[in-house]
Amino acid sequence: MRIKTLAPSLGLSFAASLLAAPALYAQTQSAPATPQSPPPAAASAAVPPKTIPATPTNAADPARAQSYYHAALAEIYEEQAIATGRPEFMRHAVEEYKTALSADPNSPQLNDELADLYFRTGQVREAEATARGLLKTSPNDIDAHRLLGRLYLRQLSEAQNAVSSSSPSGNTLDQAISEFQKIVTLDPKSVEDRMVLGQLFTVKHQNDKAEEQFKAAQDIDPDSEEVVLNLSRLYAENGDLPHAAKVIENVAEGERTPKMEFALGAVYDQLKRPKDAIAAYKRAADMDPEDARSLGSLAQALLNDNQLDEALKAYKQIAAADPEDAGTLVHISEILRRQGKYDEALATVKRAVKKDPDSLEAGYNEGLLLDVLGRYDESAQVYEHMVDLTSHANGAYTSDEKNNRAIFLERLGSVYHEQNKVDEAIATYQKLIDLGGESALRGYQSEVDVYRDARQYDKAIAVSRKAVEADPKNRELKLMLAGELVDEGKDEDGINMAKGMLTNSDKDREVWIALGQIYTRLRRWKDAEDALNKATSLTSKKEDNLYLFFLKGSLAERQKHFEPAEQYFRQALQIDPNNSMVLNYLGYMLADKGSRLTEALKMIRKAVEIEPMNGAYLDSLGWAYFKMGQYELAETNLRQAVERTQTDPTVHDHLGDLYEKTGRIRLAAAQWEISVNEFSKSASADIEPAEVAKVQKKLDTARVRLAKQDNATGATKPE
Repeated sequence: MRIKTLAPSLGLSFAASLLAAPALYAQTQSAPATPQSPPPAAASAAVPPKTIPATPTNAADPARAQSYYHAALAEIYEEQAIATGRPEFMRHAVEEYKTALSADPNSPQLNDELADLYFRTGQVREAEATARGLLKTSPNDIDAHRLLGRLYLRQLSEAQNAVSSSSPSGNTLDQAISEFQKIVTLDPKSVEDRMVLGQLFTVKHQNDKAEEQFKAAQDIDPDSEEVVLNLSRLYAENGDLPHAAKVIENVAEGERTPKMEFALGAVYDQLKRPKDAIAAYKRAADMDPEDARSLGSLAQALLNDNQLDEALKAYKQIAAADPEDAGTLVHISEILRRQGKYDEALATVKRAVKKDPDSLEAGYNEGLLLDVLGRYDESAQVYEHMVDLTSHANGAYTSDEKNNRAIFLERLGSVYHEQNKVDEAIATYQKLIDLGGESALRGYQSEVDVYRDARQYDKAIAVSRKAVEADPKNRELKLMLAGELVDEGKDEDGINMAKGMLTNSDKDREVWIALGQIYTRLRRWKDAEDALNKATSLTSKKEDNLYLFFLKGSLAERQKHFEPAEQYFRQALQIDPNNSMVLNYLGYMLADKGSRLTEALKMIRKAVEIEPMNGAYLDSLGWAYFKMGQYELAETNLRQAVERTQTDPTVHDHLGDLYEKTGRIRLAAAQWEISVNEFSKSASADIEPAEVAKVQKKLDTARVRLAKQDNATGATKPE
């Protein structure tokens, strides 16, 4: 449930990959073998020994001749060790190199070979000491610098970022940088070493120096895949996404590798260029059809772009290649759900759960689909299991564990809320509060919503006060309390509390928005308009204007100013065409007026596709079908809406109208009676007296009709 990365990190893991293989032989405490003893016959038979040239006969240089002989023996022992895996041969090799060096102590080649042998056998201190000893007499010996660089890279990859006892200064990262700086000075054309140095500068957050090395490497080898990818990644990590894309775009499309196209697709994803991302991922997948990562990213990009049919094809291809992958089945299920194929989606996600019973994503989606299908008890059981699965007896959680647990607690609380199980919902949200932080904020807000919908306003206020006491500096919680005071009829107290938070700063935006909502509920239209205008003056980001357009549209609609209301809603949709809240409100407004019903239906259906469990949206959909005379579809959706929003008087009123229209007066009267009853329990700020009067009149008329009907027949007519 996390953010994709641009490409696999080529930092320390990349640097570590340049190292030689880990030590093959463990260092032992056995006594060293006699330096001059020849290899055993059995060992000699394992690998044909190197031909040892005859010892030079120059009597004037016997030391060099002895050194040459023992160096050759060291090589033979090393080969025997590799062939047999016996560590004693590697010890013999070390001793032979030491003997050779005692005869020729200033030989750079012998020092390099001994240091390298130490390194490959895991004797890090000895390797470092040998290499540094050589550099005292041969400061430009590149092999010694390379060995030290590899040594420090190994330490970094093993997270041993500490000062070496034999190192003169600096931590491991600085030492590695120092060695590779010397290496590229001695060998300026080495692309590989410049890449490593650039990576090391990246780790040290010296991005300018990293860029310098990557560009130098690119000048040497413009077509290098690793150079292009690392330079692009550097720009991406610095937030310069356009430049990151440009680096790869500069490579001709026909010359790009699959990894380049994959990285380019990831950058396009972050740049919110879905069509370009899809094209790049597709090129990567076409070049390397076996790469599941490219195909998976292509499928996800298609899904993000709402190309559901194409995304489904891609995920089915992945599933065919790996039938045991539960994650792919979850994605397929998600697509089927978004296509409205709920039963098929549920069957698919159940297959995923069977393959991976502890999959959090599979469990989440199974509970979601059961909820969509109205199987509330089963949904609650699934989420109860997921809550147990993410529970720790000691109450200690990592941030990721908290996030996952919060998701399941919210979903479980929501199902209980839909069932009007107040106590169960409150108990669940209390566990959310116990997680602290943002989870606690959402928990308090959810508890208030549950009590409000249950018309228990005193408890809603009590929770709001408790929340403010727990986090007195939280402005959202204080504004929530102000709104609850209005629910209780303490209008001025709520308004004054909100106004008391104004500081004549940019932070006032959220306060003016809250005041605009309060004034709208209280039908103080001018005050509401002024408050929203003040919030607008403090809004700089285009996307932040969306909610303000929605609130202004709602304010205009409440005053029956339908044309300006529609203009505001359409301005909001220009910012986000898929905003379900705006789609539903505008669609319902048009449907309720009986105008442009086809357009209204399209908007509402889109909102329901996005949020299929939203009772208000289902009511809008049912009402649109009712206005179009499609009574069977209207009834299906209105009944679902009543199940999910049992205390909403408008929903019951609409279902009553549907029953009356289809000749079921008794059922209509029952719904209107519930509607009137729920209106009587509602906060005064949420009641439109004219609407209540209309429902009461319909109820009275229905009762008269039923009384006449029963008197005429002498019995209650079943419906």
